[in-house]
Amino acid sequence: MLQSILTLIVVFLASSITLFAQSNNKTAKSDAILGQWINADKNAKFEIYKDGKQYFGKIIWGTGGDTKDVKNPNPKLRNRNLVGLTILENFVFEGKNTWSGGSIYDPKDGKTYCCKITLISNQKLEVRGFLGISLFGRTEVWKKIIN
Repeated sequence: MLQSILTLIVVFLASSITLFAQSNNKTAKSDAILGQWINADKNAKFEIYKDGKQYFGKIIWGTGGDTKDVKNPNPKLRNRNLVGLTILENFVFEGKNTWSGGSIYDPKDGKTYCCKITLISNQKLEVRGFLGISLFGRTEVWKKIIN
């Protein structure tokens, strides 16, 4: 009887540890996009951060071009600074190095697009903005900034 109880306790603990490890591994994978990134033209830097279970990204540095959101369709927002502006919103980790369900705002044209983010390596992030379906869109590859 005592041996049966001990066996059940050991099995329970082993199962709990395995589930905890799997949960931590998924969190580590989902948080892999956190940090600072630079676009392919090397004229803008972005910080991707987490709020709750969703991921967001803001412009943290830029060179050249407009410093204000002059292309915004809302005249009241055209005077806001681009640096500090959140352009990636509401992404959720769906597994397999992909975050989806979010949107990207493009200050170059003042439009917001559906967006999908794919981590193609520890140092490269594919950001795809599109209309409707992913087939019709534009992809940029961002590189991780190592601090």
